Amino acid sequence: MKKYRTIGLMSGTSLDGLDIAACEFVNANKKWSFKILFCHTYPYSEEWKEKLMHLPSADALTFSFVNTEFGHYLGRMTRTFMENTGFQPDMIASHGHTIFHQPDHRLTVQIGSGSAIAAETELPVICDFRSADVALGGQGAPLVPIGDHLLFSDYDACLNLGGFANISMEFEGQRIAFDICPVNIVLNHLALKLGMDYDKDGENARSGILDNELLDLLNKLDFYTLKGPKSLGREWLESEFLPVIESRQIPVKDIMRTVCEHIAIQVNHAILSKSDSKVLVTGGGAYNRFLIERITQSSRHEWTIPSKEWIDFKEALVFAFLGVLRWRGEPNVLHSVTGGRIDHAGGAIYQILL
Repeated sequence: MKKYRTIGLMSGTSLDGLDIAACEFVNANKKWSFKILFCHTYPYSEEWKEKLMHLPSADALTFSFVNTEFGHYLGRMTRTFMENTGFQPDMIASHGHTIFHQPDHRLTVQIGSGSAIAAETELPVICDFRSADVALGGQGAPLVPIGDHLLFSDYDACLNLGGFANISMEFEGQRIAFDICPVNIVLNHLALKLGMDYDKDGENARSGILDNELLDLLNKLDFYTLKGPKSLGREWLESEFLPVIESRQIPVKDIMRTVCEHIAIQVNHAILSKSDSKVLVTGGGAYNRFLIERITQSSRHEWTIPSKEWIDFKEALVFAFLGVLRWRGEPNVLHSVTGGRIDHAGGAIYQILL
């Protein structure tokens, strides 16, 4: 039996904050088990939200400064977390914050300098999980499916409703996964127009009126006709999705209502070939009651909304697990999921030897 104590760091596209999970993984008889011992979300200050939001258009020097600064910030917040919980990990695994994701151009960038995190914590740091797969011709996403396969095998499918929705499932003897559609990244964008950070419980969307013309336009976007592997990024949202919703001169609540319907249609279409599946639902969108109602209504699947720990910290947990697999030199990226040439152990290791 081998045990690993690992901290996972996750910063999602919705800019909600930094998720930190203290995890314990045990490998016994070639089977993995896990515990989330401590977890906490540190909301971003308005200053950090502005920096991260506008970094894609910054000059190269500013980008480099923020990459380093963000790494030191991640390290300091991890130290604070360790002091508050008393948790002493063997390593830290950091997803970073995605600034660019253009796999067709073999480009993906998640900021948060690994060397800065290592300097702040004096612990081994595994980060930059996506770039090797993109270099191998893959999408660099989703990466969570290896965790779904090894840690959450009781479920037929795992659905994450984060900035973007993605799904992971077994199909014809192998794990497949792909991004489905935007979720919180666009719903939060619309909520800001109403003067709020997010639409609590989906109440504004619930009060809106479905616009069938907009719904039809969204469902006809080219991305939805593509076969997997496929992934989404902020660039696609800004060039393809937002112009469609902004072309309709209708109230924001009506757009929200229609986007929720669009998400529900695309999610159910993604798992249509697996009727009566047991589906685990995590990510911030799991708290959107109206969205969940639209997804589950008239569905033949068995939907599980788990504990708050799993909803909020499953991605941080899985990236902690990816770090363990990288440390062991075992594959943590599946080519059946990303389209890369081979399964491989992705991630760069930063270790300051004292």
